[in-house]
Amino acid sequence: MCQTMRQQQHKIVLLGEGRVGKTSLVLRFCRDTFTDSQPPTIQASCMDKVVRVGDKQVQMVIWDTAGQERFHALGPIYYRDADAALLVFDITDLDSFAKVKNWVKELRKMVGSEIVLTIAGNKADLERQRLVTRQQASEYASSVGAHYCETSAKLGRGIDEVFSNLAIRLLQLKKTTDEGVMANGTRYGNGLLVVDDEPPSKSSGCC
Repeated sequence: MCQTMRQQQHKIVLLGEGRVGKTSLVLRFCRDTFTDSQPPTIQASCMDKVVRVGDKQVQMVIWDTAGQERFHALGPIYYRDADAALLVFDITDLDSFAKVKNWVKELRKMVGSEIVLTIAGNKADLERQRLVTRQQASEYASSVGAHYCETSAKLGRGIDEVFSNLAIRLLQLKKTTDEGVMANGTRYGNGLLVVDDEPPSKSSGCC
């Protein structure tokens, strides 16, 4: 590894209903493997992979959460300090798409607007069984400031693009939050908008 390569670490949380293919997406991305008989995730698992963007490296620490209803209460434990969320639904399952909307509302409430969101319509290989249209999903994603993409863990389609896009947007967000003090005395710190209690006063020599 080049010693001059700059590396950043970011926590990514995967959310979505059970059997939409979250674990399969992560395994395809991190290990390039796929199985039709993937067992359901119990509570959560963690994997990581480094993505290169220009002269920077982004280490993605990916938390794959359980989709079963009985584990939903554990969600905040994993996503409250996340930098980004990948919300996955099955394009052949309308209910899984509706649940994504619930996750977005909860993320906005618990984490705030700074979290980077991507919505993935998985199982794109099942086009003939599609129930959620690309336009429907794309328009919803735009309405909540999320990036939308369609993936197939089975075929390995669209997955690298998903995580590359996340890496680019995380770097852009960090650049914005690291720019420091703004002209009006407002500054960004740790991804949060902070207003100084006492903005700098003008010097007496200013005309």
